[in-house]
Amino acid sequence: MSLIDNYKIITVTHHHVNVGDIGNFYLKSSEDQRFTRLQELSSAFNFKEIVYLETCNRVSYIIFGDFQISNKFLKSFFKEVNSDLPNETLNAINQFVSAYEGEKAINHVYELASSMDSLVVGEREIFRQLRSAFDKCKQNKLTGDYLRLLERAIVSTAKDIYSSTKIGEKSLSIVSLAIQQMLRLNKSVNQKVLLVGAGETNSLVGKFLDKYNFKNLAIYNRSLNNAQELSSRLNAPSFHLNELDKVAGNFDVIIICTSANQVVIDEALYQKMLKGDTNKKIIIDLAVPRNICPDVVKNYNVDYIDINSLKAISEDNLKFRQKEVELAKPILRKHLKNFRVLFQQRHIEKALSIVPKEIKIIKEKAISKVYAKRIDNLDEEAQGLLLEMMDYMEKKCVSIPMKAASQNLQY
Repeated sequence: MSLIDNYKIITVTHHHVNVGDIGNFYLKSSEDQRFTRLQELSSAFNFKEIVYLETCNRVSYIIFGDFQISNKFLKSFFKEVNSDLPNETLNAINQFVSAYEGEKAINHVYELASSMDSLVVGEREIFRQLRSAFDKCKQNKLTGDYLRLLERAIVSTAKDIYSSTKIGEKSLSIVSLAIQQMLRLNKSVNQKVLLVGAGETNSLVGKFLDKYNFKNLAIYNRSLNNAQELSSRLNAPSFHLNELDKVAGNFDVIIICTSANQVVIDEALYQKMLKGDTNKKIIIDLAVPRNICPDVVKNYNVDYIDINSLKAISEDNLKFRQKEVELAKPILRKHLKNFRVLFQQRHIEKALSIVPKEIKIIKEKAISKVYAKRIDNLDEEAQGLLLEMMDYMEKKCVSIPMKAASQNLQY
């Protein structure tokens, strides 16, 4: 078995397990005890190095170690990871777990970092999460030379794929697409925006509005207490939903998403909100079912954006990103080839690291023992020249095997 086969990845993802069940394969420990548990796991299975990645749709154990992955090993491994896993899960462990070794493991982690294997293709967040996982395990002395070498290669590969393809372009986020559509219709950040609803969706809307420096905002919600956090974060006033009829045309955009399973703004209320204003308004309805009455869209001067139209755009964008995955694969193969060479070079460097010390010992023995008497018979100038030549030869002898090894690597 080649030394490069010591790279292993054991992973459970959304491909084979419901997202809600992936937590069963997380390392069971508190945040404070996580790295102690990883050290114990490494000791139990004689891993040399390990990185642990945990996200909402995957858990990955990136390992360098001399062992074979088998069903027996995986059962034992996950029993140690989570002692509460039922026997029926452990007995069918190969149905839930994907395992990779050697170059297949390196290829998989390249795909992971480049978001080619993500639940949301092209989502760069996984790259940040992976780098953070490496950093934390490095800080806790769980990684060494081999995984640090892999980390550098991962960063180089992911950056190349993101810059050379469009895999991260064309947003898939419904909220992001809604804001993009709003800006396409009116780019002014001075627009008066009414946020109707203060739940999770409009909280995310608020982050985008803040990002684009929108300041002219007002929040309307059924519960003022629930609106308080969003109001404070955006430095925007909040009002009860019943006060919408008092806006008197003082708005350009309505972004609505409430938990109500019915229309919130009907035609009668919208007429009151306008109070005779005839300017075109933008209405973004992110609720399911819709919160805006169809008659408002039909009978008034509005640009209407609903969640169905945004989902259609998101699906088209996903198809676009999936095509970019094919363009990324040759880049990934190039980096895998580069890593093979880099790994060989590093392995040779480690193997030859003893050479300088041994040459120095030989030189010092020659000077102090083997040729000591003959050197003492030389005059001062000749001794100086001889020692200078010996230092020169020492340096050159150190570089020769490294250079020869590098030139004879198998590409």
